[in-house]
Amino acid sequence: METHLTDIAHVIQLSVAPVFLLTAISTLIGAMNTRLGRTIDRRRVVIDKHQSGQPTAADTEELELLARRRHLIYLAILFAVIAALLVCLVVAGAFLGALMSADLARLVAAFFILAMGSMIAALTLFLREIYLAVSAGSR
Repeated sequence: METHLTDIAHVIQLSVAPVFLLTAISTLIGAMNTRLGRTIDRRRVVIDKHQSGQPTAADTEELELLARRRHLIYLAILFAVIAALLVCLVVAGAFLGALMSADLARLVAAFFILAMGSMIAALTLFLREIYLAVSAGSR
């Protein structure tokens, strides 16, 4: 029984870093969600302007840009959520391995590598969306 408690205590210690990573991911998702909301709000304003009068080429172009930005943010959020789920699987795998006395090190490592790949994709998409927003603002 003492060995099990020691193993669980060790797993809890190892789980602290992934929990901080989850906090960082959730903060990033919150920031992305805010940008998505602003993009959708701007789209509504442009659509209202578009429907109330004669649509201009600039309005149509802005709607296309907003659609691209919205899609990029959505994908970034999707990959960030996948990363968070994979980090949860890392923690769960560590605990299951300790409780079942099974060697799940490769599985846990694979989940972590996939989580980092997903975060890289999320951050890359987020950076691309920011680039589109900034380059559109300088026109």
